[in-house]
Amino acid sequence: MPLPSITAAYLAVLALLYAALGLWVVRLRGSNRAGFGDAGNAELRSAIRAHAHFAEYVPIIALMAAMLEGSGLPAMRVHALMGALLVARLLHPFGMFAEPQTLQFRICPVGGMVITTLACAVLILWRLLLR
Repeated sequence: MPLPSITAAYLAVLALLYAALGLWVVRLRGSNRAGFGDAGNAELRSAIRAHAHFAEYVPIIALMAAMLEGSGLPAMRVHALMGALLVARLLHPFGMFAEPQTLQFRICPVGGMVITTLACAVLILWRLLLR
């Protein structure tokens, strides 16, 4: 199986975003004197969740995209999946700071991830069934 170079390129950009989210948490921990937890600070709690959510979802989606790329999925579809993942990960932190139950709160954190995860899973199943 060839190296999934499209997925790898997007992962490099996503890794920079992950590092930025981590630095954001570190900065807020320092300013709130919170060595562990969120010290009751809503902004720190949101930053922690944005960072953790990234770590929870990106690896499985990237793995699915890499599998699809390695199985011969056309390059434009891989770009579409990984591009959607990147956009979703950029939008997610903005949703974390929106007021609960607002449209921004509902769309930003959830929309892109659900679409990206479902698209990858459906494409993998589709390719397996067509073999």
